[in-house]
Amino acid sequence: MQLQKKFLKRIFILGSTSFIVSVIIFLSGILKLFEFKVYDLLSIYINPPNISDRVCLIYVDQNSITELSKQGITWPWPRQIYAPVIEYLSEADAIFLDILFTENSSYGVEDDKILGDAIKKTKNVYLPLVLSKEEKIFINSEEKYLKNIPLKISIPPRFQYNSIGFPVDEVRENAKGLGSVSILPDEDGVYRRIPLFFKVREYTIPNFIMSYFVNKNAVKFKNDKLFINNAQIALKDGSVLLKYSTHKQPFTVLPFIEIFDASVKASKNQDTHIKKNFFKDKVVFIGLTAAGLFDLKPMPVSSTTPGLFIHATAFENIMNKNSITTAPAVYIFIFILFISYLIPYIVLKQHSLKINILAFIILLLTIVLLGIFLFRISIYLQLTPMFVSLVFTSITSSLYSYAVEGRERSFIKRTFTQYMDSRIVDYLLKNPEYIKPGGQKKTVTVFFADIADFTTISESLSPEKTAFMLHQVLDCLSKVIIEHYGIVDKYIGDCIMAFWGAPVQTPEDETNACNTAIKCIEKLKEINKELTAKGIQGIKIRIGIHTGDAIVGNIGSDRLFNYTVVGDTVNIASRLESVNKYFKTSIIVSEDTMSKISDNFIARELGLITVKGKTKPIRIFELIGKKNTISDKQEILLQKYNSGFKLYNEKKWFEARDVFSSILKDFPEDEPSKFYMKKCEDFISGSGLTKDWHIIKMEEK
Repeated sequence: MQLQKKFLKRIFILGSTSFIVSVIIFLSGILKLFEFKVYDLLSIYINPPNISDRVCLIYVDQNSITELSKQGITWPWPRQIYAPVIEYLSEADAIFLDILFTENSSYGVEDDKILGDAIKKTKNVYLPLVLSKEEKIFINSEEKYLKNIPLKISIPPRFQYNSIGFPVDEVRENAKGLGSVSILPDEDGVYRRIPLFFKVREYTIPNFIMSYFVNKNAVKFKNDKLFINNAQIALKDGSVLLKYSTHKQPFTVLPFIEIFDASVKASKNQDTHIKKNFFKDKVVFIGLTAAGLFDLKPMPVSSTTPGLFIHATAFENIMNKNSITTAPAVYIFIFILFISYLIPYIVLKQHSLKINILAFIILLLTIVLLGIFLFRISIYLQLTPMFVSLVFTSITSSLYSYAVEGRERSFIKRTFTQYMDSRIVDYLLKNPEYIKPGGQKKTVTVFFADIADFTTISESLSPEKTAFMLHQVLDCLSKVIIEHYGIVDKYIGDCIMAFWGAPVQTPEDETNACNTAIKCIEKLKEINKELTAKGIQGIKIRIGIHTGDAIVGNIGSDRLFNYTVVGDTVNIASRLESVNKYFKTSIIVSEDTMSKISDNFIARELGLITVKGKTKPIRIFELIGKKNTISDKQEILLQKYNSGFKLYNEKKWFEARDVFSSILKDFPEDEPSKFYMKKCEDFISGSGLTKDWHIIKMEEK
C-alpha cells in the first residue's frame, strides 16, 4: 500500500505538472503557426477532390484582355462590355460580379446605365461592397439600403468598420444584393477562413456570398447560433473554416472572352460553343484574374489563387453544408489531461524503453488518426496542443524516471541479479510492490541442499581448499537454481536455500524446483572432477523440497534487508534435507510438492514422518528422475520396492521382509530397502511395534 501510494503520488505530480504546462502553452497562442501548417496538411491530403456541378467561374484573364484589344477595346473596358455577358447569364440562379464599380465610368454615366440596365433585366446580380475604417457620412440611398438588412448580431471587433464604399447608383440600384468582399488572412498570410458578417456602425453587413442567402431569407439566428436553410453553420470568431477541394479544377472555369463571344454570336442567331442554357440554375462568379489586376491569395491547397475562388468555395461549403466545424477546446483539454496522466503511468510502471517508445508511437498515431478521421467528416480538432503535451509529458516522465526511479531500479537490479534470474528481476522492476517491506503470504516451493558429511571432509582439508570446495559447489548449484527460475535465498555454511513462487508465482514452480534438484545431482560429476584435480575427495549432496504457505518479502531493518521466505514451509524443507541421512538418499520431496509433479517425475514413497518440533506427520518421497529417463533396472527396483512397501503398510512383515531382502540381492546399495527390511525384522521380533508404528519419528534436526 505504501509503494502504491508513492507510485500514484508521482503520477499525480507528473501528470498535473504536464497538464498545466501543456494548457498554458496551448492558451498562449504560440502554437498557432504550427497548427496552421497542420490544418494545411490535412486540407491537402485529407480533403476529397470534389467537383461542383453548380458553381461556375468566369475569369477576366489576360487572354480575354488581349483578344478584346485586338477588336479595339482596350483596358480598362467600358462597363457596357459586361452587359451582354450578364444578359447571356440570365438563366443562372445568381451572378456574383466581383468587380468594384465605386466610381463612375471613365466612358461616361451612359456607360454605367447600360450595365445597370443589364443588371435590371437579369435580376440575379450580386455586387461587392468595400469596407473601410475611415469615417464617412452615408447618403440617403445608401443608408436606406443598410436599414433593409434585418440582421442584428454580435460581430468580433476585427470585422467592425466605419464606412462603406458602394457601387455607383446607376449600377447599384438594380442589384439583387450587396455584400462585403473583405477577406482577412490568418497570421501567416494564408486564407483558411472567411467572415460571414461585418459591422459598420450600427448596421450588419453580410459577406459577398451571404447576401445571396440573406436575400432568400435563408439566414436565421437562434441563441447566437447561425442557421442557413435550417442547417447550423459553425462559426469560429465570426468566421467559417473553409473546406477546399483538392481537385485541380473543382469548379467550371471559363474565360470571359468565350462568354462575350457567345453572347455576340447568340445576338446574331449564330451557333455558339457555350449554350445559354448551360448556365441554367448555376451560380456564376465573375472576377479579375489577369496579371496586375488582382492579388494572388495563398490557400491551404494552393499558393496562388484569385480571391474569386475563395468566395466560390465558401458558397459551395455553405450550400452543401460541408464547411469545417472546429472541435470545442474542452475536448483538447480532455485529451491533454488523458495524455498527461497516461504517459507517467506507463513510463513509471513499465520501465522499458521499448514499451515507452511503443506507447508514444501508439498515442501519436491515435492522435493523428483521430484528427484525420474527424477532418474527413468536416470536424477540425487541433492536433498540435496534444502532440506538444505528448512530447513534453514523455520527456518529463522519462527524465524523472531516469533521475529518480533510475537509482531505485539500479539498486534493485544490482541487489537481486546476484541471486535470481534476470527475467524475474525485470518483473520486479516493473512491479516493485512485490518487494515491499513486511512481506506477503504466498504459496512457495522451498529448496534446501547441503554437502553430505561436510564437517568430516573439511577437517581433512586446509582452509583454502575448503573455501575452494564451497565456492565450486555453491556457485554451480546457484547457477542451476537461477537457470530454472529459482531465487537463491541464502547460503548457510555448506547449505544453500532457494525458493520458487515469489515474487512471480507460476504453475511450473514445483516442476522447476524438482528439475533443479535432478540437475544439481547431475552436475556433481563435473564438480567432483574439478575437486579431484585439486586433490579434494568427491562429495555428495542432499536435497529437500517442500511446498506450502510462507511469508515472502523484504524482511529486515531499514538499513539492511533480505528478500527471503520464512515460516513452517521453510523449516520442513530444511528437515527433509536432513531426512536423507536416514534413508541414505539424495533428494526427498514432500507430498505437497509431489502432488503437483507426479505426471512428469518418477518417485517412490518413503512413508510418513514427523520432524522434530512437529506432531503432524508428512508423507515423503524419494525423487528418482523424470519420466521416460530411468533405466530398466531402476524400473524393476521400483516395482519390487513398491510391492514390498505395500506389504509393509498391510502389516505383512514376513512377506515384506522377503521382498526387501530379494531387492538387496540384486541392488545391495538400495538404502530405503535396507531401512524397511530392518523395520520389518524389528516388528517381527516385537521391537518398536507401537500404536503409531507407521510413522517414522525424526528426533534430530
